[in-house]
Amino acid sequence: MDTMKLYNEWREKAVEDADLISELNGIEGNENEIYERFYTALKFGTAGLRGIIGAGTNRMNIYVVRQATQGLANYVLKKYGKGSVAISHDSRIKADLFMIEAAKVLAANGIKAYITTELQPTPVLSYLVRYFKCQAGIMVTASHNPAKYNGYKAYGEDGCQMTDNAAAAVYDEITKLDIFSDVKTMDFDEALKAGLIEYVDDSVYDTYLDKVMEQQVNPGICKGAGLKVVYTPLNGCGNKLVRKILSKIGVEETVIVKEQELPDGNFTTCPYPNPEIKEALQKGLELCEKEQPDLLLATDPDADRVGIAVKDYDGSYRLITGNEDGAMLTNYILSCKKEAGTLPEKPVVVKTIVTTKLVNKLCEKYGCELKNVLTGFKYIGEVILNLEKKGEENRYIFGFEESYGYLSGTYVRDKDAVVASMLICEMAAYYKKQGKSLAQVIDSLYKEFGFYLNKTFAFEFEGAAGMQKMADLMSGVRKKLPKEIAGYKVVKVSDYELKKETDLVTGETEDITLPTSNVIALHLEGDNGVIIRPSGTEPKIKLYITAVGEDKDNANEICEKIVASAKEILGL
Repeated sequence: MDTMKLYNEWREKAVEDADLISELNGIEGNENEIYERFYTALKFGTAGLRGIIGAGTNRMNIYVVRQATQGLANYVLKKYGKGSVAISHDSRIKADLFMIEAAKVLAANGIKAYITTELQPTPVLSYLVRYFKCQAGIMVTASHNPAKYNGYKAYGEDGCQMTDNAAAAVYDEITKLDIFSDVKTMDFDEALKAGLIEYVDDSVYDTYLDKVMEQQVNPGICKGAGLKVVYTPLNGCGNKLVRKILSKIGVEETVIVKEQELPDGNFTTCPYPNPEIKEALQKGLELCEKEQPDLLLATDPDADRVGIAVKDYDGSYRLITGNEDGAMLTNYILSCKKEAGTLPEKPVVVKTIVTTKLVNKLCEKYGCELKNVLTGFKYIGEVILNLEKKGEENRYIFGFEESYGYLSGTYVRDKDAVVASMLICEMAAYYKKQGKSLAQVIDSLYKEFGFYLNKTFAFEFEGAAGMQKMADLMSGVRKKLPKEIAGYKVVKVSDYELKKETDLVTGETEDITLPTSNVIALHLEGDNGVIIRPSGTEPKIKLYITAVGEDKDNANEICEKIVASAKEILGL
């Protein structure tokens, strides 16, 4: 790729965004800076696009967004002949601009675009695709990445993020296009007048909230419970709908972290707005010390994930992991529905393969079928779709992944921090009325089933040589499977690339019916385990460790031994 040629072309043709003009002029003569922006193009995958905001083919800007949308338009027209697409955005820098530009491209191709008047959570976009019976959806977001990033998530007609095949088909269309000459666009006001762009009426969001309310397990439980909540939207788009739903279910006191209340794509108080990490919750935790609530809720910028902290025995605040929160919610929903006689026949809970095995124990206890899927919430959505095709969607009870994404109900096909926030508060109120805190609830589960500790470790492999080393490492594991790790026998191996699961005790082999993925799971004695997975978006190999102990200290000790042994075996 001739980066200087591309750079000069962009200086000539990229004249519609003053920020891009300034940036391109500012890097004149700087070969390294030019190379960084033009040596490759952002690749469209199942997560759509994601990159640093700026000028060039390797950046997020109006031209890259237009090109991707033209590719999506070509895909929709080839597959459906005509269509409509729902589009929304979060609080990211230029997110509203990118939404408008995408809508103008769709309109120019005769595809109707439903757009939102203001930022909305990602699950709302999933809902809009289904509500308007669209053929696709676009959410402009970079989830929890730092402020300099933006992204473009693409959805299929079912409201799930695009499948591998669909994303590959869209990418194929994109690669055929010249970024300037092959992209159609239309004047925004003309498209509005022609009905090719339409703003979503506010009443539609009320129907979304109605669907969320239908997922209550114990309606009215929050009223009179005296529940106090500190909430932070982390300067994202959860503020309005999360507060509305908490008010609707009767949460009597919600205190907002003021510095993080309003949308701000600069995320000045939490440079990495990810509710998985303590630093992002720091402002909320400081407010908790003053307000002494029952719990802290924190939704990420696009409000599809939620993290919590709960009051501990000594009055301090304990961060709850995504695995712990998901296990508590699973237990709460199953136990309450069983007691009320509202658990359907053959209930189904879904989790990803790297999510806590504590859920396996809960499903056994309540006679619930557990489905394990690959990492990515679209696979949980796929389970719901398959149940729906058989007219059995009411069997779906709950789905979650360890990275703080949860969904109850089938009204959307992506993780939803709005419904999760509602259920967490409902759960907290339910146990508060019994005189229990959520800290006591998770500890009681550990006491019943063992302390399930889940930790993730990432190892970086930079550059082309690093990619080859990662491939060699995975190949080496397959060629020579370890017989034991840290003194624990390997009792079963699940290879998601070979799509085979082998019981090393009996020698029996079963086919894995999930999509092909370069992941190896080593199941150890005592429900311990190691999952090896190269990241799909970064030059990293991740180890997901499960260590089961009598208590936290014992589990940590087991985890350390497993990690050390696994690193030695893998040569990390």
